[in-house]
Amino acid sequence: MLGASPDSPAAMKKFKEQFKLPFTLLSDKEKTLAQAYGVLKEKNMYGRKVMGIERSTFLIGPDGKLLQEFRGIKPAGHAAEVLAALK
Repeated sequence: MLGASPDSPAAMKKFKEQFKLPFTLLSDKEKTLAQAYGVLKEKNMYGRKVMGIERSTFLIGPDGKLLQEFRGIKPAGHAAEVLAALK
């Protein structure tokens, strides 16, 4: 399991420690991964249009093929949704 964010490596390390995450977090400062997965989107923040990351989860099989994607997720309940999809 991997996580990715455009945050700096230092911010990612702090986040991982704060939430005791048992998986690797990747810093995507240049947003290369975000663009490749199509999650860099225009968002509306306080009435202004800005580019941001759409929270998403991608299930990728051992062969590297995309099995399922979840777009625009909300954190509450999402882990259970992903675990159900894995079964």
